[in-house]
Amino acid sequence: MTEKLYLNDIESAYHTMFDAKVIGIEGQKVILDRTLFYPIGGGQNWDTGTLLGPNGIQHVTEVRGRDAVEHYIEEDHQLEIGDEVRGSIDWERRHAHMRMHTAQHVVSGVAYELFDGARTVGNQINIETSRIDFKPISFDEEKLEALTTTSNTFLNHDIEVVSKTMTRNDINAQMPAERTNMDLVPSHVEELRIIKIGDMIDMCPCAGTHVRNLSEIGNMNIVGKKSKGKGTQRITYELESLESVQPLPKIV
Repeated sequence: MTEKLYLNDIESAYHTMFDAKVIGIEGQKVILDRTLFYPIGGGQNWDTGTLLGPNGIQHVTEVRGRDAVEHYIEEDHQLEIGDEVRGSIDWERRHAHMRMHTAQHVVSGVAYELFDGARTVGNQINIETSRIDFKPISFDEEKLEALTTTSNTFLNHDIEVVSKTMTRNDINAQMPAERTNMDLVPSHVEELRIIKIGDMIDMCPCAGTHVRNLSEIGNMNIVGKKSKGKGTQRITYELESLESVQPLPKIV
Protein backbone atom coordinates (compact mmCIF):
# COMPACT_ATOMS: atom_id res chain seq x y z
CA MET A 1 0.00 0.00 0.00
CA THR A 2 1.32 3.42 -0.98
CA GLU A 3 0.21 6.49 0.95
CA LYS A 4 -1.15 8.93 -1.62
CA LEU A 5 -0.05 12.34 -0.38
CA TYR A 6 -1.92 14.29 -3.06
CA LEU A 7 -5.26 13.14 -1.60
CA ASN A 8 -4.89 14.78 1.81
CA ASP A 9 -6.59 18.04 0.79
CA ILE A 10 -6.75 20.51 -2.11
CA GLU A 11 -3.49 22.15 -1.01
CA SER A 12 -1.68 18.81 -1.27
CA ALA A 13 -1.93 18.94 -5.05
CA TYR A 14 0.35 22.00 -4.93
CA HIS A 15 3.22 20.13 -3.28
CA THR A 16 5.86 18.92 -5.71
CA MET A 17 8.61 17.41 -3.53
CA PHE A 18 8.47 14.54 -1.04
CA ASP A 19 10.64 12.00 0.76
CA ALA A 20 9.84 8.29 0.62
CA LYS A 21 11.25 4.79 1.00
CA VAL A 22 11.42 2.04 -1.60
CA ILE A 23 9.21 -0.88 -0.54
CA GLY A 24 8.99 -2.88 -3.76
CA ILE A 25 10.85 -3.38 -7.04
CA GLU A 26 9.92 -5.25 -10.21
CA GLY A 27 12.23 -4.42 -13.09
CA GLN A 28 11.71 -0.78 -13.97
CA LYS A 29 8.69 -0.49 -11.62
CA VAL A 30 9.48 0.97 -8.19
CA ILE A 31 6.91 1.07 -5.38
CA LEU A 32 7.27 3.67 -2.64
CA ASP A 33 5.70 3.80 0.82
CA ARG A 34 4.33 7.28 0.03
CA THR A 35 4.06 9.40 -3.10
CA LEU A 36 2.91 12.68 -4.61
CA PHE A 37 2.89 11.15 -8.11
CA TYR A 38 -0.63 10.74 -9.48
CA PRO A 39 -1.14 7.34 -11.18
CA ILE A 40 -3.31 7.17 -14.28
CA GLY A 41 -6.96 6.74 -13.32
CA GLY A 42 -10.38 8.34 -13.34
CA GLY A 43 -9.71 9.70 -16.80
CA GLN A 44 -6.69 11.71 -15.62
CA ASN A 45 -3.22 11.02 -17.02
CA TRP A 46 -0.20 10.33 -14.81
CA ASP A 47 2.39 12.69 -13.37
CA THR A 48 6.01 12.66 -14.48
CA GLY A 49 9.12 13.84 -12.67
CA THR A 50 12.22 12.45 -10.97
CA LEU A 51 13.38 10.32 -8.06
CA LEU A 52 16.69 11.26 -6.43
CA GLY A 53 18.24 8.25 -4.69
CA PRO A 54 21.63 6.85 -3.62
CA ASN A 55 22.66 6.38 -7.27
CA GLY A 56 21.54 9.73 -8.61
CA ILE A 57 18.48 10.99 -10.45
CA GLN A 58 15.99 8.63 -12.11
CA HIS A 59 13.32 9.97 -14.47
CA VAL A 60 9.73 8.86 -13.77
CA THR A 61 8.07 8.38 -17.16
CA GLU A 62 4.85 6.60 -16.15
CA VAL A 63 2.87 5.98 -12.94
CA ARG A 64 0.26 3.25 -12.47
CA GLY A 65 -1.51 1.30 -9.74
CA ARG A 66 -4.20 1.81 -7.14
CA ASP A 67 -3.06 0.41 -3.79
CA ALA A 68 0.64 -0.03 -4.59
CA VAL A 69 1.65 2.84 -6.87
CA GLU A 70 4.25 1.82 -9.48
CA HIS A 71 6.77 4.44 -10.63
CA TYR A 72 8.35 3.52 -13.98
CA ILE A 73 12.00 4.53 -14.22
CA GLU A 74 15.11 3.41 -16.14
CA GLU A 75 15.90 -0.33 -16.08
CA ASP A 76 19.41 0.20 -14.66
CA HIS A 77 18.24 2.27 -11.68
CA GLN A 78 20.14 0.13 -9.12
CA LEU A 79 17.65 1.01 -6.39
CA GLU A 80 17.06 -1.51 -3.62
CA ILE A 81 14.27 -2.08 -1.13
CA GLY A 82 14.84 0.18 1.85
CA ASP A 83 16.53 2.96 -0.12
CA GLU A 84 15.38 6.48 0.65
CA VAL A 85 14.50 8.76 -2.28
CA ARG A 86 13.33 12.31 -2.85
CA GLY A 87 10.59 12.65 -5.45
CA SER A 88 9.99 15.75 -7.57
CA ILE A 89 6.86 16.35 -9.65
CA ASP A 90 6.84 18.04 -13.07
CA TRP A 91 4.78 21.04 -11.95
CA GLU A 92 3.79 22.33 -15.39
CA ARG A 93 2.25 18.96 -16.29
CA ARG A 94 0.63 18.56 -12.85
CA HIS A 95 -0.95 22.02 -12.87
CA ALA A 96 -2.20 21.58 -16.45
CA HIS A 97 -4.00 18.42 -15.32
CA MET A 98 -5.39 20.23 -12.27
CA ARG A 99 -6.84 23.03 -14.41
CA MET A 100 -8.23 20.62 -17.00
CA HIS A 101 -9.80 18.29 -14.44
CA THR A 102 -11.50 21.04 -12.45
CA ALA A 103 -12.77 22.56 -15.69
CA GLN A 104 -14.25 19.17 -16.59
CA HIS A 105 -16.22 19.14 -13.34
CA VAL A 106 -17.60 22.59 -14.08
CA VAL A 107 -18.56 21.75 -17.67
CA SER A 108 -20.16 18.47 -16.56
CA GLY A 109 -22.18 20.23 -13.86
CA VAL A 110 -23.34 22.91 -16.30
CA ALA A 111 -24.32 20.35 -18.94
CA TYR A 112 -26.40 18.42 -16.42
CA GLU A 113 -28.30 21.56 -15.44
CA LEU A 114 -28.75 22.98 -18.94
CA PHE A 115 -29.64 19.85 -20.88
CA ASP A 116 -32.19 17.86 -18.85
CA GLY A 117 -29.77 15.79 -16.83
CA ALA A 118 -27.19 14.93 -19.50
CA ARG A 119 -24.70 12.71 -17.69
CA THR A 120 -20.95 12.58 -17.99
CA VAL A 121 -20.21 8.98 -19.00
CA GLY A 122 -16.52 9.33 -19.75
CA ASN A 123 -13.64 11.78 -19.74
CA GLN A 124 -9.95 11.99 -20.59
CA ILE A 125 -7.77 14.64 -18.97
CA ASN A 126 -4.63 15.65 -20.86
CA ILE A 127 -2.33 18.67 -20.98
CA GLU A 128 -3.34 20.58 -24.11
CA THR A 129 -6.83 19.24 -24.86
CA SER A 130 -9.26 17.11 -22.88
CA ARG A 131 -12.58 15.47 -23.65
CA ILE A 132 -15.92 14.64 -22.03
CA ASP A 133 -18.55 12.14 -23.18
CA PHE A 134 -22.20 13.06 -22.46
CA LYS A 135 -25.39 11.00 -22.61
CA PRO A 136 -28.17 11.51 -23.60
CA ILE A 137 -27.48 14.58 -25.69
CA SER A 138 -27.34 15.81 -29.27
CA PHE A 139 -25.29 18.98 -29.42
CA ASP A 140 -26.01 21.66 -31.99
CA GLU A 141 -24.21 24.99 -32.28
CA GLU A 142 -26.69 26.72 -29.99
CA LYS A 143 -26.20 24.16 -27.22
CA LEU A 144 -22.42 24.24 -27.58
CA GLU A 145 -22.48 28.02 -27.32
CA ALA A 146 -24.67 27.87 -24.22
CA LEU A 147 -22.38 25.28 -22.63
CA THR A 148 -19.29 27.38 -23.36
CA THR A 149 -20.75 30.69 -22.23
CA THR A 150 -22.28 29.38 -19.00
CA SER A 151 -19.17 27.41 -18.06
CA ASN A 152 -16.95 30.43 -18.63
CA THR A 153 -19.09 32.62 -16.37
CA PHE A 154 -17.93 30.33 -13.56
CA LEU A 155 -14.38 29.70 -14.78
CA ASN A 156 -13.61 33.43 -14.77
CA HIS A 157 -14.65 34.05 -11.17
CA ASP A 158 -13.11 33.69 -7.74
CA ILE A 159 -14.88 30.47 -6.72
CA GLU A 160 -13.43 28.08 -4.15
CA VAL A 161 -12.84 24.38 -4.78
CA VAL A 162 -12.64 22.07 -1.76
CA SER A 163 -12.20 18.38 -1.06
CA LYS A 164 -13.73 16.54 1.86
CA THR A 165 -14.81 13.09 2.96
CA MET A 166 -18.52 12.30 2.89
CA THR A 167 -20.66 9.22 3.27
CA ARG A 168 -22.64 7.82 0.37
CA ASN A 169 -25.92 8.73 2.11
CA ASP A 170 -24.83 12.33 2.72
CA ILE A 171 -23.89 12.75 -0.94
CA ASN A 172 -27.16 11.24 -2.16
CA ALA A 173 -29.10 13.58 0.12
CA GLN A 174 -27.54 16.62 -1.58
CA MET A 175 -27.08 15.53 -5.19
CA PRO A 176 -29.01 13.20 -7.53
CA ALA A 177 -27.19 9.88 -7.82
CA GLU A 178 -27.15 10.08 -11.61
CA ARG A 179 -25.35 13.43 -11.48
CA THR A 180 -22.63 12.14 -9.18
CA ASN A 181 -22.39 8.80 -11.04
CA MET A 182 -22.78 7.08 -7.70
CA ASP A 183 -23.84 3.89 -9.49
CA LEU A 184 -20.23 3.53 -10.67
CA VAL A 185 -18.90 3.46 -7.11
CA PRO A 186 -18.75 -0.07 -5.60
CA SER A 187 -21.66 -0.53 -3.19
CA HIS A 188 -19.38 -1.52 -0.29
CA VAL A 189 -17.61 1.87 -0.35
CA GLU A 190 -19.33 4.05 2.24
CA GLU A 191 -16.95 7.01 2.60
CA LEU A 192 -15.73 8.90 -0.45
CA ARG A 193 -13.47 11.81 -1.27
CA ILE A 194 -15.67 14.58 -2.67
CA ILE A 195 -14.74 17.57 -4.81
CA LYS A 196 -17.13 20.47 -4.27
CA ILE A 197 -17.05 23.60 -6.41
CA GLY A 198 -18.67 26.77 -5.08
CA ASP A 199 -22.34 26.67 -4.17
CA MET A 200 -23.13 23.31 -5.77
CA ILE A 201 -21.74 24.16 -9.21
CA ASP A 202 -20.59 20.58 -8.95
CA MET A 203 -20.11 18.00 -6.22
CA CYS A 204 -19.05 14.43 -6.91
CA PRO A 205 -16.63 11.68 -5.84
CA CYS A 206 -13.18 12.16 -7.36
CA ALA A 207 -9.61 11.10 -6.55
CA GLY A 208 -7.98 13.48 -9.05
CA THR A 209 -5.89 16.59 -8.49
CA HIS A 210 -7.66 19.96 -8.66
CA VAL A 211 -7.04 23.69 -8.40
CA ARG A 212 -8.05 25.51 -5.24
CA ASN A 213 -9.93 28.24 -7.08
CA LEU A 214 -11.62 28.55 -10.48
CA SER A 215 -9.73 31.79 -11.13
CA GLU A 216 -6.70 29.61 -11.98
CA ILE A 217 -8.48 28.14 -15.01
CA GLY A 218 -9.65 30.92 -17.32
CA ASN A 219 -11.73 30.51 -20.46
CA MET A 220 -12.65 27.12 -21.86
CA ASN A 221 -13.11 26.67 -25.61
CA ILE A 222 -14.83 23.69 -27.23
CA VAL A 223 -12.72 22.68 -30.23
CA GLY A 224 -14.42 19.46 -31.33
CA LYS A 225 -17.61 17.38 -31.29
CA LYS A 226 -18.00 13.71 -32.20
CA SER A 227 -20.74 11.11 -31.98
CA LYS A 228 -19.84 8.09 -29.83
CA GLY A 229 -22.95 6.00 -30.45
CA LYS A 230 -26.67 6.37 -29.95
CA GLY A 231 -27.37 9.29 -27.62
CA THR A 232 -23.69 9.80 -26.68
CA GLN A 233 -21.58 12.71 -27.87
CA ARG A 234 -18.01 13.69 -27.11
CA ILE A 235 -16.74 17.24 -26.85
CA THR A 236 -13.08 18.20 -26.89
CA TYR A 237 -11.99 21.37 -25.12
CA GLU A 238 -8.91 23.44 -24.42
CA LEU A 239 -8.07 26.18 -21.91
CA GLU A 240 -6.58 29.59 -22.48
CA SER A 241 -3.07 30.26 -21.20
CA LEU A 242 -2.82 32.09 -17.87
CA GLU A 243 0.00 33.36 -15.71
CA SER A 244 1.71 30.42 -14.05
CA VAL A 245 0.73 29.57 -10.46
CA GLN A 246 3.62 28.57 -8.21
CA PRO A 247 3.71 25.26 -6.31
CA LEU A 248 4.23 25.05 -2.57
CA PRO A 249 7.94 24.88 -1.67
CA LYS A 250 7.58 22.56 1.32
CA ILE A 251 9.02 19.04 1.12
CA VAL A 252 6.49 16.52 2.49
